[in-house]
Amino acid sequence: MIDNGFKKATPGFQGGTLTCKCAQNPVKVAVKAQTAHNHACGCSKCWKPKGAVFSVIAVVGKDKVSVLQNGDKLAVVDPKATIQRHACKGCGVHMFGRIREHRPSVLRPGLRAYGTVLREGWCEPQFAAFVSSIMSRGSTRRRWAKYASFKELGLESYDC
Repeated sequence: MIDNGFKKATPGFQGGTLTCKCAQNPVKVAVKAQTAHNHACGCSKCWKPKGAVFSVIAVVGKDKVSVLQNGDKLAVVDPKATIQRHACKGCGVHMFGRIREHRPSVLRPGLRAYGTVLREGWCEPQFAAFVSSIMSRGSTRRRWAKYASFKELGLESYDC
């Protein structure tokens, strides 16, 4: 999605349905809003499609996210993490993440994070985060190349 160039947001887009990768009884989650803070995320915790180094993550208000089907297949990946990522137990796709209420200094608790790579129409990524995390996956040279490619795409890179 990033390397092949990303599409601009579809005008008037007001959300959609995210579907996990299970062939049978997939988890379906409704997101009833356009994204905010859409970004390429290189952290080690976000789900990434096979072969991807970054995920594409955005947030919306918690009242805009609801599980439509097969919510019994969702499980929190790491209950101690600040973002409690709800993943499908069948295919492993992270469907959305809830910001823990006791950590409001990190992110606002009223937001839900979700992966926009599962559907088109969302606002395009507007920055890159945790770019240096790819260094822990093997290559400083790869990190600098990624910084340069993001710069070419107009994405500012941030690290913590």
